[in-house]
Amino acid sequence: MIVTTSTHLEGYKVTEHLGVIRGITVRSRGVGGNFLGGLQSLVGGRNSVYTDLCEQSRQEAYDLLMLHAQQVGANAIINMRYDANEVMQGITEVLAYGTAVKVQKIEG
Repeated sequence: MIVTTSTHLEGYKVTEHLGVIRGITVRSRGVGGNFLGGLQSLVGGRNSVYTDLCEQSRQEAYDLLMLHAQQVGANAIINMRYDANEVMQGITEVLAYGTAVKVQKIEG
């Protein structure tokens, strides 16, 4: 699967647009994680507890995006983006989305 944040793929021709696809996850940090994250924030610097949570959330949304792309028969995703919103305090939605396409390598 080829994935790009660009609206086109250099060296490839889009042969079919399959529509918008997405992967979404909703995550929260438990009491223990919030406690450890809070302790790290008192010290300052990189907060590995929340960094890890964010990375896991983005990866899960990305994996779901890939699954959705496969389900519609895409071999590439263009204009891929992430978005995140707080659903309620301490609970965050992470969305990965883009346009599913079929591409063909340009010979030349």
